[in-house]
Amino acid sequence: MTRQNQKIAVIIVAAGAGRRMGTDVARPKQYQPVAGVPLLTRTVNAFLQAETVDIILPVISPDHHHFYEALGLGDKRLLSPALGGAERQQSVLAGLDALSATTSPPDIVLIHDAARPFVSNELIDATIDAAITSGGAIPALQVTDTLKQADKDQTIQRTLDRTIHHLAQTPQAFRFAEIYAAHQQAAKTDQLFTDDASIAEWAGMNVKIVPGTPENYKITIAQDVERAEMTLIPRMETRVGTGFDVHAFETGDHVTLGGIQIPHTAKLKGHSDADVALHTLTDALYGAMADGDIGQHFPPSDMEWHQADSAIFLEHAVSRLKERAGRLVHLDLTLICEAPKVGPHCEEMRQRIAQIADVSMSRVSVKATTTEKLGFTGRKEGIAAQAAVTIEVPVKD
Repeated sequence: MTRQNQKIAVIIVAAGAGRRMGTDVARPKQYQPVAGVPLLTRTVNAFLQAETVDIILPVISPDHHHFYEALGLGDKRLLSPALGGAERQQSVLAGLDALSATTSPPDIVLIHDAARPFVSNELIDATIDAAITSGGAIPALQVTDTLKQADKDQTIQRTLDRTIHHLAQTPQAFRFAEIYAAHQQAAKTDQLFTDDASIAEWAGMNVKIVPGTPENYKITIAQDVERAEMTLIPRMETRVGTGFDVHAFETGDHVTLGGIQIPHTAKLKGHSDADVALHTLTDALYGAMADGDIGQHFPPSDMEWHQADSAIFLEHAVSRLKERAGRLVHLDLTLICEAPKVGPHCEEMRQRIAQIADVSMSRVSVKATTTEKLGFTGRKEGIAAQAAVTIEVPVKD
């Protein structure tokens, strides 16, 4: 038999309380967020991405309906959840009962822990293939550390052969009819089994091992959540870009600085509105991203930008940063001129720059200084500006 002519179902066991997490006791761990997405949602989505899986059946606690409904999960392959029991073994049997009651029970069933969200398509397929051939299969990691057996007093009794010992993972896959019969038999005994493979072994089924993956770990304690979030949240690096620009004065009655108009006896000369403050910030942001400069993105030879509002330029640079999943941390602008008096307008400029850059004012600094009447700014021939911009971007190499 091949995978193509087999109906494949997965039971996601999600009825536990997750008390070992030691966090929000009112919300079981499978409903708590991991990098902003509930753990159970991540696990269900992992199987929704597997084209070989035909049916997905969550098994939840009867007390957790409101938590499950809040996830908003929906897909034609996703069945309404079955209700589990006090023990994992009871929950799995409830899932098997529910699959058996469908109009077309599966040929192969995978049984997976809700707290293992990083199962890969390759591991799912390998486990299915092995179960089709052998009747049962589990992914497992071979023990690599020296393995000791100790008594209740933690006194070592002997050293075990690590080459024949493995750490079991899920999904554990079986021919449906065989594992269902094994679970029904086990339910009639007083024995409690820690996983489905141990029930299959007890019932005399063949269970093969396929290589597990270290990434397919079970989220059990709070430190596991931290580990998962380190995997899911991109590693960021901090970058700083600098900008410098000058514009001369020409006949006019105001200057545009930092997105606002300031009355003056002249205006700034330029192809656009000549906002030297926004031009400098824009160039600093492009520089931090290693993304060219304002002249490359908005050529002064292009009449589309003639007398354009320079807010367009800074907004474009910010959008480029967001496309890279980056974050704008801080903008520090210094304006250099003798006139007009910039100080009284710094707060209004901060507010406007923050609005354009889509950050809080606490991330924007605007300062003014002079050159002690030296140079072209000292002769009141124009305005210079310099800026430093700090960003965070995901590490690519």
